[in-house]
Amino acid sequence: MPGRLCVLFLSVWLTGCAVGPDYQAARPQTPARWHDPGDASVGSQPSAQAINPRWWTTFRSPQLNSLIERAIAGNLSLQQTVLRIAGAREQTNQAGGAFLPSVNGTLKATRQQLGIEGELKSHNVEGQLQDADPAITSALGALTQPVNLYQGSFDAQWELDLWGKVRRQVESAQAQQQQAIEQRNDALVSLEAEVARTWLQLRGAQRIIATLQTQIDSAQQTFELTDNRQKGGLSPQLDVENARAQVGNLEAQLPQYQAQERQAMNALAILLGKPPGALDSELRNPQPLPALPDSVPTGIPSTLARRRPDVREAEASLHAATAQIGVSVAQLFPSLSLSGQFGLRNSETNWLTDWSSHFYSFGPQVSIPIFQGGRLVSSVKLARAQQGAAVLNYRQTVLTALGDVENALVSYRTDQQREAGLDKTINALQNAFSLASDSYRQGLASFIDVLDAQRQLAQASQQREQARVQSSLDLVALYKALGGGWEPYQNVQLPDYPVFGDAPRG
Repeated sequence: MPGRLCVLFLSVWLTGCAVGPDYQAARPQTPARWHDPGDASVGSQPSAQAINPRWWTTFRSPQLNSLIERAIAGNLSLQQTVLRIAGAREQTNQAGGAFLPSVNGTLKATRQQLGIEGELKSHNVEGQLQDADPAITSALGALTQPVNLYQGSFDAQWELDLWGKVRRQVESAQAQQQQAIEQRNDALVSLEAEVARTWLQLRGAQRIIATLQTQIDSAQQTFELTDNRQKGGLSPQLDVENARAQVGNLEAQLPQYQAQERQAMNALAILLGKPPGALDSELRNPQPLPALPDSVPTGIPSTLARRRPDVREAEASLHAATAQIGVSVAQLFPSLSLSGQFGLRNSETNWLTDWSSHFYSFGPQVSIPIFQGGRLVSSVKLARAQQGAAVLNYRQTVLTALGDVENALVSYRTDQQREAGLDKTINALQNAFSLASDSYRQGLASFIDVLDAQRQLAQASQQREQARVQSSLDLVALYKALGGGWEPYQNVQLPDYPVFGDAPRG
């Protein structure tokens, strides 16, 4: 009977039985196309073509390309996620180690009192051996004394994976490792978007500073004109003071954009893993804000789940939760272990190498869970509840991803529309300012008309530059929502870091 049971267990194990549900790849429900209607009147249009994995190259800036590549190589937060992948990989190796037997070696020396003297006295052996051979009496006397016992042995134990518990544990660990990879991919996409966003904010701030300086120069010319007219008795002192106030008002707006410029340069340095100020010489010289591309490839909604790292991470989490059900179910079934021990043991060290000092034991062991107070059943129910939560989390992540793309498309379209409207406004205000200035010189209009036209033109010019920056930032947000940018960087080498307590290397 025991032999038949062993054959049965081995046959089940060899057939690869694994209890619990097998994971099936998720198939999210997605629309056939994006919901945003688009606007043919704006210059940059989305298209259903596959997105460019290096989407930042559409800005056609070698400097931006270089900054992103250096950020990927030097960003400290991204490198932390790479090390988490290494940790998850070792957890997978630990889970896989349960497939093999565990073998331990033991060397020990003990001093023991065996208690034989009490046994001899309790059975009146000493009285019965009074007339015995003195050699026998001497040998029994030696056994009543404490002895030194030396032992060297090997212990081995192997639990057969009859119900696939170890296989499910390995499957769960592999899914958790995939989670760590997708977390790195998500951090990579966020890093690329943050570098592009900060660089565009830098160029936008520099552009607004240049626009403000142009407006200040224009206001300064108006002030000088008014001052000359006042000296000639053609304008009152009130017009001079209003013109002076206009110059001061524009100059007061410069510091906030100069602060934005400095903060953006510091942020870019930190994103590249460098101290603030390290990139000042490279970034200080203004560059034009890049033009928007004519076409923005967005793909189709059905490909979003395969491209967005957070959706892929949620699917890996669902896979791990599904495998954990099999782990908990396997604990309900009997387990079969093979164990053995072999060693040498003697009270004299020079006899340890003698074969007569050897000992061994081996055999199978079957453990059957009979009563655990409901803990095993509760473990199965808990695993199923956690899988249900993972299913809902995956669905919610897909919906959030679709919403992010739709919202980014709306913002990209409407901010371009706002920019086009501001272009028309500036053209009209520029003509109004020119007409008001000419009329003022000829004495046909009041100075208030000139100041009002100049103030409106300055405000609209700043708003247009801000709208241009925002449209570029919307494009970055759209690319981030689409989830591209991690594909070219899958073979990342683990960085060499000091362990805790070592001095960091610069």
